[in-house]
Amino acid sequence: MEKLLGIFGILALLICSSNGLYFHLGETEKKCFLEEIPDETMVVGKYKVEFHDINMNQYVHVPPGMGMLVEVKDPDQKIIMSRAYGAEGKFTFTSHTPGEHTMCLSTNSSKWFGGSSLRVHLDISIGEHANDYKEIAARDKLSELQLRVRQLLDQVDQITKEQNYQRVREERFRQTSESTNSRVLWWAFMQTAVLLAIGFWQMRHLKSFFEAKKLV
Repeated sequence: MEKLLGIFGILALLICSSNGLYFHLGETEKKCFLEEIPDETMVVGKYKVEFHDINMNQYVHVPPGMGMLVEVKDPDQKIIMSRAYGAEGKFTFTSHTPGEHTMCLSTNSSKWFGGSSLRVHLDISIGEHANDYKEIAARDKLSELQLRVRQLLDQVDQITKEQNYQRVREERFRQTSESTNSRVLWWAFMQTAVLLAIGFWQMRHLKSFFEAKKLV
């Protein structure tokens, strides 16, 4: 049963390895996204920026010269990529540490759209979903069968990376659980020690009180 749940979890991760969305961005605002990525996995992000034309009351192409700053941090909050792009483009990076990676997007200036909001279309592909197999087939001159084998090999490799990442997550969860249990146990010992100390002090105090009153 646990193996089946693990397989379903991996398949769900693979299905969700390509995410398309759009969001609104202010002039000085920065939007960040968290993505759980295995190690040695390629990530490709494609984006397109539009700004809201107040006169036309719709989103249109941004003026020439406007750009986006893309910054990526690994799970240790180390910057692994920081680069300026145009209003439409693609960024690529490879993870070297498994875990939550932070991807942040912001504009390079506020003078281009004069207070209007931006709409940013973002599509993030992870692992073998980031490969352009048409380009690979044309470059390496692969037949349809060879290309299919290449896709299957990439999928197997990605499943292996996902399984390794799940093991890492399980190990971290186990360490956290053990640390929490240890702290709870020590806290119980401390409470018991404090109660015993208070009880001993009360007994000494009552004994001194009774002796002072010559009741004993």
